[in-house]
Amino acid sequence: METGELPVEVITHILNFLPVPDRKEASLVNRSWYFAAQDSLRQESIFYNIPASSASLGTIKSLSRRRVCSIQLANLDSSSTSREVIKYVAGYLGPQLRHLYLRGSSVTEACFEELLLACPCLTTLDLSSCNSLFMPGTLLSKQETFLRAQKALGNLQDLNLSGVRYLSDLTFNRLARCAPRLAKLSLARCHITFEFDAYHGSRDYNSSALLSFRNLLHFLAERAGRVRSLDLSGTSISSQAVKSLVQVENLCLHEVVLQGCRDLSDEAVGVLCQHQPRLATLDLSGCSELTDRAILALCSRLPDLRCLMLGKLPRVTDAGFQGVSHLRHLQSLNVSECSFVSSSELVKALGTIEGRPQLVSLNVAFCALLRDSSVIALARALSRSLRVLDLSSCTSITNQSIQAVSTHLLNLTVLRLAWCKELTDWGLLGVEQPKEARDHSKEKDAGPKFSRNFGNMGFFLPPPQDLEREAPILADLTKQEGPQKYRASLNALTRLRELDLTACGKLTDTSIAKVISFPELRRLSLSLVPNITDTSLAAVARHCRSLEHLSLSHCVNLTDRGFAEAAGTLPRLQHLVLAGCNQLTPQTLRAIGRECRQLKCLDVSMCSGISMADVELFQSRLPLQTSIHSRFVGGADLSVTL
Repeated sequence: METGELPVEVITHILNFLPVPDRKEASLVNRSWYFAAQDSLRQESIFYNIPASSASLGTIKSLSRRRVCSIQLANLDSSSTSREVIKYVAGYLGPQLRHLYLRGSSVTEACFEELLLACPCLTTLDLSSCNSLFMPGTLLSKQETFLRAQKALGNLQDLNLSGVRYLSDLTFNRLARCAPRLAKLSLARCHITFEFDAYHGSRDYNSSALLSFRNLLHFLAERAGRVRSLDLSGTSISSQAVKSLVQVENLCLHEVVLQGCRDLSDEAVGVLCQHQPRLATLDLSGCSELTDRAILALCSRLPDLRCLMLGKLPRVTDAGFQGVSHLRHLQSLNVSECSFVSSSELVKALGTIEGRPQLVSLNVAFCALLRDSSVIALARALSRSLRVLDLSSCTSITNQSIQAVSTHLLNLTVLRLAWCKELTDWGLLGVEQPKEARDHSKEKDAGPKFSRNFGNMGFFLPPPQDLEREAPILADLTKQEGPQKYRASLNALTRLRELDLTACGKLTDTSIAKVISFPELRRLSLSLVPNITDTSLAAVARHCRSLEHLSLSHCVNLTDRGFAEAAGTLPRLQHLVLAGCNQLTPQTLRAIGRECRQLKCLDVSMCSGISMADVELFQSRLPLQTSIHSRFVGGADLSVTL
């Protein structure tokens, strides 16, 4: 039986095993595969980004036949084009929409109400940073519109109002009364008054001038049985306010986000853990007053915790993680930018968890105290579960760490190693660095030295790096069969979808061209890796044909020849960063425009060989292009311009 004769249901089942980009390509095979791919995408709740332009009108019509249920409308304003787009969305997509994202739009009140009333099945509504919508304060003020909105928002469960500067008690209450099933609320970065009592004991919370904490408490008291998630990030919430909030009767939160709430104290976190023991997600990133005491409290009192975000806590040390072993269901942990955390206690705690740790994502970026020994132990302990690992700016880790990761963490899909400057070709290739190369590296990295010779007093630098010097050593080692010479190379991580090697300046073509071979790789950053050439670019393009995001900024040895060869094997490329690649000329733009037809964003800033006229010509020939960054092109004098 040929594949064209297979039932659509069977093809849909097969496509479910493919990543989303591959399903999009498969939809081009024939009509049956097209409909099977659409069914498969609907099961994934894919949302479509629709810009406010006349070109989107035909797209909206076609999406109606696919029964799309999640969309984001971008760049909406008060123009006639935006009104036309809203009219089409309301007419063609409204009845089936479940998730609507309008973040940052300058939509008018009339257009919003027209769209809202046409969407009776909404479960998610994102109005973050829609300031113009709330500025007049008359949203849903008409009784007839309010009653119709109550019917339209009857199933709404997730409301995002973060960043709305003009939100008041009056408009918040109107929206809240329209959504009786609301379970998730975000008021991040809203101007909430916590200390000032504008009502002087009155319970009529309907001020049109401010959004008060008293009104929020009143709302939570009324909806305690339903509200499960609350985001108050970036607000001036005090420790006393947190204590009052978590002690609302019958309130049982599963998710609390308090990112950047700098007044939060250890005592408040203790009360939070005591009264909300069912928490599964907790984000305390940037709460700079917290210490080890707060971390120990949440580790001991929140047994159901699955996601814990503790980034940017300068007072937290390793001692705070002694109780992590109690978090048996923990799947995601972020301790990035905790400058006194070396993860030594984390390693011990993970080793004492009964059974296997379930950690799926670990972020230890900018933890300068992290050493190879901790990375190696973590890799062994998390070998079966870990999928995402961020080691960015852990400047002390060396080839031993990357080889341990390549040996044990074979299920990784995301690996970030930006600014890990000690990584070399030996580490990526999985080859033990011989003594000769180690001695040469030490000599090379010794830096400026002071001469005692009076006649030659001064500083001098060691000879410039000879990139070819180590190549014969590598070639000889590949011919040897001694098992002690080899460890796992980076290309053992066959499931990688994102790899960041930004500013790993010791890497060269010797490793990049050989190990960057990942068929499922979607994102790759080689920015600030100055020693790579067209050889690496061509090899990456040949072996990573699923690439959608490629960053090569300040790779000064890349030329037009490399892009002429690589562009033809990167048909899915959507984002390309070439800032500071001074050898590139308009020939590269022509090759990209001819081959990369899905490109959405291009950055050629500071490319001295490309002029503004070249950029404008390129954009005119690529209509799908939405964004081109071209600052200081054509060799602009930055000292004068800045």
